[in-house]
Amino acid sequence: MREEIEKAIETLKQGGLILYPTDTVWGIGCDATNANAVNKIYKLKQRQDDKALICLVNNYSMLERHVDNVPKIAYTILDIADKPTTVIYDAPAGIAENLVAKDNTLAIRIVNHDFCEKLIKYFGKPIVSTSANISGQPTPKSFKEISEAVLKGVDYVVNLHQQKNGGNPSTIIKLSNSGQVKVIRE
Repeated sequence: MREEIEKAIETLKQGGLILYPTDTVWGIGCDATNANAVNKIYKLKQRQDDKALICLVNNYSMLERHVDNVPKIAYTILDIADKPTTVIYDAPAGIAENLVAKDNTLAIRIVNHDFCEKLIKYFGKPIVSTSANISGQPTPKSFKEISEAVLKGVDYVVNLHQQKNGGNPSTIIKLSNSGQVKVIRE
């Protein structure tokens, strides 16, 4: 695993795209602070850049560095969640501008996956995570379902867990600083 983390980090530092296993489905990722890298993901996925992407962090501390005001309810929701949960927060900070939605929000998940946790820890920054498919195509449930276009479109494919079937996309909850809570995807 160490070698895979090192190769993935080198790719991320160079502004490249990685294809990697997550706590949900296989993801296309990049440095969440690098606008050029984020643009590469939009281009590869053939996705409009106004459709937001998810950002992964490895702990509450990193979350708090990239969200100006984490609502207290977020901690409760994340502590009791029984499956991967992505929260949309107001007023993100220190993230590539093209990753932030028009309403000044950002979807962030604290990852619960050994490889991802270590990758983010040693990289020291959040990484983008979006499903490993072209926009409009089905989300691959396993590595073998990932299209050739995606495999060829990334700069590095992590060589771990390729035989395992993936999970399901995360639950998405939007929390506004005004106290509103909205479930976007269960």
